[in-house]
Amino acid sequence: MYSCQSHRIFQLQGGSASVSNYRLVCGRKRMCGCWEHTPSEQLFRLFQEGAVIISTPQDVALLDARKGAEMFRKVHVPVLGLVQNMSVFQCPKCKHETHIFGADGVRDLAKTLGLDVLGDIPLHVNIRETCDSGQPVVISQPQSDAAKAYLKIAMEIVRRLPVPPA
Repeated sequence: MYSCQSHRIFQLQGGSASVSNYRLVCGRKRMCGCWEHTPSEQLFRLFQEGAVIISTPQDVALLDARKGAEMFRKVHVPVLGLVQNMSVFQCPKCKHETHIFGADGVRDLAKTLGLDVLGDIPLHVNIRETCDSGQPVVISQPQSDAAKAYLKIAMEIVRRLPVPPA
């Protein structure tokens, strides 16, 4: 696995539609994956594979998510699914869970649009801290619940991607 140290962006490449046959590829040797260094025709091919819509469960964000889904349908880009971001906050002291932005808004939208929910990302201080330090939670704390949430979503995305030609 490689990472672009200046941009920290990854690109999926290769294999059949299983997580083990895909690898994250980055680095200056080829293409770091960022918008600035990616030729437009490669970006277009990447977008043709499918889109993932990420939204918090609050009403105003769901309006934008709906517009995004409609736009992708108009330009014939399949929507692979929706992700509910900041779905729940768990108090680090008492473990009480609070739905700060509302509950199940993305699930309701997915039902309305006939799409799947790929997963939920909690609102957790470790996610922010590890990202800010340059060591995302999936790298620095791979056994944590937050990392498992991201990995579940990644597996769901890969499972829905078309198998690339050999």
